[in-house]
Amino acid sequence: MSDLQLRIRAAREDDAAAVAAIYRPYVRDTAVSFEVEPPSPAVMAQRIQSTVETHPWLIAENGVREIVGYVYAGKHRERPAYRWSVDTTIYIDQTRRRAGIGSMLYDRLLRVLRRQGFRSAFAEIVLPNSGSVRLHEAMGLKRLAFIAMSASSSVSGTTSAIGGWAWLPVSPQRLSRSHSRPSRRFRTSLRCREGLSCLIVVSAEGLEPSTP
Repeated sequence: MSDLQLRIRAAREDDAAAVAAIYRPYVRDTAVSFEVEPPSPAVMAQRIQSTVETHPWLIAENGVREIVGYVYAGKHRERPAYRWSVDTTIYIDQTRRRAGIGSMLYDRLLRVLRRQGFRSAFAEIVLPNSGSVRLHEAMGLKRLAFIAMSASSSVSGTTSAIGGWAWLPVSPQRLSRSHSRPSRRFRTSLRCREGLSCLIVVSAEGLEPSTP
């Protein structure tokens, strides 16, 4: 699948059913999500709505407007001193993996986060997951720590040891070196040229939208 067949845009609440359908097998058949039951479209709509108030949630659509993957950022921790760091999450339709969708989504997400002024981004990878490890390394993120944990599969009901990895962009991929206060308000939109992939445009408090 080429870039010309993909459209990256900001998520909407009415994307919830498609997003939930992509997420469902990860919850049902694997331990990677740490959820027991797949969330309903209504719950997913609430998650999208609450996330986009302060953080980006991006959708990838193919040429026939099917949602084939999504990526988003959220709070790294609840305490105020962590407010300019984010956790990232990405899920791709399991029938469309290894088609370049993940790297395209992740690249756009990091661009948006930089424009917002966030300082660093973290991700946890439940192992084994060589594809996710390759994706994060390709995006310039580095291994930070190995975390021993356990998770229960909703299919087997058994508990097994799971390895977790935390990732942090380092120079020159650090999200921002600025000491100024990041914007806490933003919106995302798209500007497209005929025959080309859409560009994510971020408009944040104190920032002007970029030109394509």
